[in-house]
Amino acid sequence: MNEAIGTTASPHPDTEGVDGGVGLTALLVAASRAIESHRGDSLAQDVYAEHFVRAAPACAGWPVRIEQVPDGDDNALWGRFARYFGLRTRVLDDFVVRSVLTGVRQVVLLGAGLDTRAFRLDWPSDCVFFEVDRAGVLAFKHQVLAELSAAPRVRRVPVPVDLRDDWVTALTGSGFDPAAPSIWLAEGLLFYLPGPAETYLVDTVDLLAAEGSALAFEAKLEADLMAYRDSAIYTATREQIGIDLLDLFDKGPRPDSAGRLEARGWSASTHTPFEFTRRHGRGPLPEPNDALEGNRWVFAYRRRP
Repeated sequence: MNEAIGTTASPHPDTEGVDGGVGLTALLVAASRAIESHRGDSLAQDVYAEHFVRAAPACAGWPVRIEQVPDGDDNALWGRFARYFGLRTRVLDDFVVRSVLTGVRQVVLLGAGLDTRAFRLDWPSDCVFFEVDRAGVLAFKHQVLAELSAAPRVRRVPVPVDLRDDWVTALTGSGFDPAAPSIWLAEGLLFYLPGPAETYLVDTVDLLAAEGSALAFEAKLEADLMAYRDSAIYTATREQIGIDLLDLFDKGPRPDSAGRLEARGWSASTHTPFEFTRRHGRGPLPEPNDALEGNRWVFAYRRRP
């Protein structure tokens, strides 16, 4: 159970912070949350998001309001793609809040990035958030929030460890109790991992999650990611901010993680983001050559006996 993802347990300084690689995508999502927060019809509020963007030299000049984008919502990156991240934030907010209301008091954010749910949502006083991510990412987040004198609304436990290393030992050593129900969130994480690493992570959650636990994660189901290389979203992200998402995503076949969980006694439902666009009346809808076509949001629950 404490085997690490990948083949090495050594540090990974080349991917430690938020100034490049996958770490930079955390700032992309933060900028998107900032834009969403300033909208009159916002689906999610995050007053801290724009401070992350302004604190990182790598994203100097990025917008934090849609009014700062010359073509506004017609911009494929800061319009449609940012709205996608705003919708995802709201949907996963709702998932965690609903799960906590069932009495679960442990929340684990895998690849927590610049997540601020512990700071911006209301939680029961006995709830605890475990934020698992690389030390450099968590240190950057801590610095920005400390400068704002931001205080979490729940007991927050940073777990500085790379998910390619022994994160299980780090998590349990930080106070996580595998005997108690837990809520797990893997937001914008799994498609950066090779298929076997995703399977290992999901199997590990299965081992650590007691009855009554819940898991939400995002998956991509395209048969060929490169077929969407010229899509509006990927093109705009490359050209406007220099992030080549397809270069960061793993290109190998994806496992059926929802099916794997169901085979182990979980109930799982798989949804397109467009379902939630229609439910909330805001967000992206399908379009030709759509880079979001294969995105799926999965919600799984470990049944109580």
